[in-house]
Amino acid sequence: MSVIIIKLHIKAPPALCFDLARNIDLHQESAAQTREKAIGGVTSGLIEPGQSVTWRAKHFGIWQNLTAKITEFEPPHRFIDEMVEGAFAHFHHEHRFEGTKKGTLMTDTFTYSVPYGLLGKHFDKLILKRYMTRFLRKRNEVIKEHAEKSREH
Repeated sequence: MSVIIIKLHIKAPPALCFDLARNIDLHQESAAQTREKAIGGVTSGLIEPGQSVTWRAKHFGIWQNLTAKITEFEPPHRFIDEMVEGAFAHFHHEHRFEGTKKGTLMTDTFTYSVPYGLLGKHFDKLILKRYMTRFLRKRNEVIKEHAEKSREH
């Protein structure tokens, strides 16, 4: 099992960050490099507890589908999405939003495992973990940009 933890301070309130993190349209914008598109379940707007979304994206030159479901929901502080179907053997993605004096500390904890035994473990160690870390950082930077921009208006 692998774990990626990313922390980012955002100069905006937790409720705004929480909503931006579960915004399907914003996620598609942040994943433009993979041409990620919501093709099933909730395909636009804010995803809610118990709902799922199916994403189609091109990773490593291969089109892939992945369905994730919101399994825990504590607005505006935390939600979890988990893979229902997709290329990982398993994933659990916790999103936390902690109020600070200057805004929000957003923490992503992405826990996952890969299929294909030793081959999958080597792929994860050599390529996948760095790839997923960059993907999540990019997503978080887009959330930060939108949150801080909306605070200016």
